[in-house]
Amino acid sequence: MTLPRPCAASAASPWPARLDLLQALSGLALALFMWLHMGFVSAILISADFAWGVARFFEGYFFLPRPQAWLVSAFVAAIASLFALHALLALRKFPADWRQYRIAARHGGRLRHGDTTLWFVQVATGFAMFFLAPVHLYAMFMHPDLIGPFESADRVWTGGFWPLYLALLFAVEVHGSVGLYRLAVKWGWFEGRDARASRRRLKWAMWGLIAFLLSLGLTTLLAEIRMGIEHAPRAGERYVPTWQRGTTAAEEAR
Repeated sequence: MTLPRPCAASAASPWPARLDLLQALSGLALALFMWLHMGFVSAILISADFAWGVARFFEGYFFLPRPQAWLVSAFVAAIASLFALHALLALRKFPADWRQYRIAARHGGRLRHGDTTLWFVQVATGFAMFFLAPVHLYAMFMHPDLIGPFESADRVWTGGFWPLYLALLFAVEVHGSVGLYRLAVKWGWFEGRDARASRRRLKWAMWGLIAFLLSLGLTTLLAEIRMGIEHAPRAGERYVPTWQRGTTAAEEAR
């Protein structure tokens, strides 16, 4: 039996597809941002001076008369808004209660399908990020001036943030990499003539990306922990780049 035309038109609403597209675009933007964020944070592996320069760049230190820390807060607010939008859109597809979770888990167990398991991984990591990410975003929003080699190391070690950052590292990198894989499969990106071979290549790329980002993130976190331990007796001291230390010492001597 066919529906009357007005009913058929109302049943075929374009909004689910639009929200799906918006969820995909917001997730893609956040994943790309996290790649850049990893690059910014891992600047400490090059040198403390380089990490200081990266942090000050976002305050306009190199192109404004005076650095403006509020620029960092504004950027953090934009990322937080995008994160909230993506989370709200993703919640549409989460099981609504424990009964639905049990049904979904039973269904996934029967299928024994890798991509279905990855969906559960995304649900779990997304749930973890819902609690972990706001803590970090709030700290960056309220104290944008406390970003730098010593400042970040003090927050990680003396401030006790390292367990949060460790958990957040795994949640973010796994969630983002799996999300990019699922987007590529869903929208047919990089799909060749053999869909199964393309999916295998995408899955290998996903695992390679996870391994690389986790290795880089853990190395960076360990470097900040080591610096935090060394700097603990002088916690709260701001980092001064090497090219400014002579000037600072001369000013103190006056």
